[in-house]
Amino acid sequence: MRFSNLIATLLLGFGVTGSTAWDNPLVSLDYGSFQGQYDSTYNLSYFRKIPFAAPPTGENRFRAPQPPLEVTEDVYDTNQDFDMCPQRTVNGTEDCLYLGLFSRPWDLAKDTSRPVLVVFYGGAFVQGSAAFAMPPSSFPVLNVSNINDYIVIYSNYRVNAFGFLPGKAIKDSHTSDLNPGLLDQQYVLKWVQKHIHRFGGNPHNVTIWGQSAGAGSVVAQVLANGRHGQPKLFSKALASSPFWPKTYKYNAPEAEEIYSQLANLTGCASRHADKTLACLKSVDVQKIRDASLIIGASNTWTTSSYTWAPVIDGTFLVETLTDTVNRRSLNTEFVWGMYNSHEGENFVPSGLDSPVLENGFDSSLASFHQWLSGFVPGLSGKQIDEVETLYPAEGSTETIDSYKSSYVRAGLVYRDVVLACPAYWIASAATERGHLGEYTISPAKHASDTIYWNKINAVQETNPVVYKGYAGAFASFFQTGDPNAHKVTNASQPGVPELRTGEEFVVVEDRLENVKLVQLKKRYFDSIGLGRRYTRKLVRYI
Repeated sequence: MRFSNLIATLLLGFGVTGSTAWDNPLVSLDYGSFQGQYDSTYNLSYFRKIPFAAPPTGENRFRAPQPPLEVTEDVYDTNQDFDMCPQRTVNGTEDCLYLGLFSRPWDLAKDTSRPVLVVFYGGAFVQGSAAFAMPPSSFPVLNVSNINDYIVIYSNYRVNAFGFLPGKAIKDSHTSDLNPGLLDQQYVLKWVQKHIHRFGGNPHNVTIWGQSAGAGSVVAQVLANGRHGQPKLFSKALASSPFWPKTYKYNAPEAEEIYSQLANLTGCASRHADKTLACLKSVDVQKIRDASLIIGASNTWTTSSYTWAPVIDGTFLVETLTDTVNRRSLNTEFVWGMYNSHEGENFVPSGLDSPVLENGFDSSLASFHQWLSGFVPGLSGKQIDEVETLYPAEGSTETIDSYKSSYVRAGLVYRDVVLACPAYWIASAATERGHLGEYTISPAKHASDTIYWNKINAVQETNPVVYKGYAGAFASFFQTGDPNAHKVTNASQPGVPELRTGEEFVVVEDRLENVKLVQLKKRYFDSIGLGRRYTRKLVRYI
């Protein structure tokens, strides 16, 4: 089949032969009326731009989201772009707290029970945007089967210094909050609870999903969901390659150093803390962006590839992921974590793959040791040696038969600590059912798997087994909480096993597999000897 026929074929699968949909839906909320649109090419109703909070400008900079402003016009036209939040260079604006929403056409007078999917974008907590055009991101997942029918929401959240500035001064301020980027996401989930029934959605059937920092956001929301005074806002979570670097306490020396650097670089440093923060709230946006970029670049090959990330704030994030999971105290019923075989290699020095020095590193064992010591600076020399034993110079994983490269070796350390282990841990702590999966199709780097679910493309057509098995399992999970309930592939392809079976779901070149977890489990969850001591120390970084 030609790629040009893909869209038509997919739509015919839904029985769409003409424009019989309910056009231009109009929804009234307590702060305004919002006009949606209908797209006949993809058979979707959509609202591309809805404000969900007030602009976080002036005194509201670094503050938790505030209620949205009253819409002054009779009807708000949502069929328009919205800008991203300030990025790490020159793009974006602070007036950015908007969301977009799409689904198959519905009759609002009748439909009141569709499941809801809220998606958080990636970008290492330093960049990203939720704006969409037709067809929107993740449309291939909804489109893989007509069995599933849910509403999708994409929302902006603040990033870099605007969304993740730590420090005691922020904590002590009555008009500032730690982790406002995460609070933006939570505010969207609260918006869903209050308003989604107006769009035909079921506030009691909500899933959150993200990739990379979007999946790290999923980890953060799972940690807060229904715990420590926070409301319970969803029951299902899917984390695709969750980027979850070390979480410092908001006033740790490392966090205070970031705050001081930002104050100095923007010219806001003062002996009086209130004056410093007042300056940071009023200084030009570009000064903060420039400073944010400098601060992030100063930590390229250390604990995290990026500086800006969630901190333990004592209110929203009360404890680390490892402490929470050790207590078995998460409050989300269905959790699925995914990771890619070689994705850690995106974040380690390329010199580790070179016989000559490149940016201070080469492929020697000594260079690997140097990198590892910088990556986990809190470990002693003896503990570093223990880590090198767990990740030997020549070794293997569940899906990599053998490796001999310092580059691959370092990539595995990074992958497990920052990406795979967080996926494993939140899945293992689901209160009802957890799943873990690994994407192995070459190159299996960070974001390689998005080709099967982010945008319509020829690969989905030329490899329908993987597309239907992978994207179909996602869609089933969003709809029901069970990736196998609406299985699209036939009996020759396995479903997604529960984590308690000791197996993971593996996506390979032309098929799907269930593989026994051995190495990952040994490195992080053995209760015998080194595994226990290593876990308690190293996983403090997550």
